[in-house]
Amino acid sequence: MRSDLQMAARSARGFMPHDEGMCLYQTVLDIKVEGPIIEVGSYCGKSTIYIAAAAADIGSMVFTIDHHRGSEEMQEGWEHHDEELVNRDTGRIDSLPELRRNLEETGLEGSVVSVVGDSRIVASHWATPPSMVFIDGGHGPIPAHADYDDWASKIAPGGFLAIHDVFPDPSDGGRPPYEIFLRAINEDAFEEHVAVGSLRVLRNSR
Repeated sequence: MRSDLQMAARSARGFMPHDEGMCLYQTVLDIKVEGPIIEVGSYCGKSTIYIAAAAADIGSMVFTIDHHRGSEEMQEGWEHHDEELVNRDTGRIDSLPELRRNLEETGLEGSVVSVVGDSRIVASHWATPPSMVFIDGGHGPIPAHADYDDWASKIAPGGFLAIHDVFPDPSDGGRPPYEIFLRAINEDAFEEHVAVGSLRVLRNSR
């Protein structure tokens, strides 16, 4: 990954540690099947930079999906609320402008399609099997399990499923991403490919 893109990813607003981001980058390079890459949960594009940089290297495309209104923990009064992302006209979070700015400044706009909308709605209209799906959307039980239900079964055979914020120890973080990781393993549809920090990457073994 080019050093300037690594620097941009490191400085972008978000919650993706650099070693986990580089794991995403390498995972994209490891893709051996056809199909677009799906990112569920763009936020401001920190993880998108890692994924898109690799997608550009292999000639693939990233479709990054987010309603850009922030997940539950990003709302006012919650742990990850960021007042700088609040639209002054509407009083609501809007992370889309920062995502677009980051993609423009990194020169990755040609490798990314930003899909603004609810992941469930987008998934219900999605037909092309992805070569990789990265789930990092809402971390509550309902959105996390919905993202798994909606997207995991669409992944092409041999493709990758990546899940962020997987914490086996509940004292380290919330349970839903870990729960969907266990579902993927226990349903025998996926086998673990690599783990870095809280990032788990699995391969579709069907």
